[in-house]
Amino acid sequence: MTSQPDKLTLAFIRKHHVMTLATVSEAGPWCSNAFYAFDPEGISLVFTGDPATRHGSEMTVCERVAASIVLETKVVGRVQGLQVAGRAERITPDHPEYERLRGVYLKRFPFAAVANLNLWALHADTFKHTDNTLGFGKKLLWER
Repeated sequence: MTSQPDKLTLAFIRKHHVMTLATVSEAGPWCSNAFYAFDPEGISLVFTGDPATRHGSEMTVCERVAASIVLETKVVGRVQGLQVAGRAERITPDHPEYERLRGVYLKRFPFAAVANLNLWALHADTFKHTDNTLGFGKKLLWER
């Protein structure tokens, strides 16, 4: 695998802004939606989430998470989606990357500058990008 995801996958990630995040605990799996900004330096999805929420508390206990980003369409030839597996890390103000990652998030969502941001980074280990515009069921894979 290459050190960077392919250009089509990167373009897909940058084109969208909402991911469905999957966490797990003894209570079972859980999904939540979050706005994200892509950090190409860390190959991470930067997002906000209150640590007191179910997904926040689950990420605190188990950092292994998954996510998906999807283009919603009824046209089979246009179906595209990304599945992500990786590690969630809480990015607190004392984290060495806090200011840089806060900047990544605020560049994408400047309205969030007035909010008390609880930042997280989903550090991707795997991307599986399905892109039917390249052929039915065509998959582009990347692993760290």
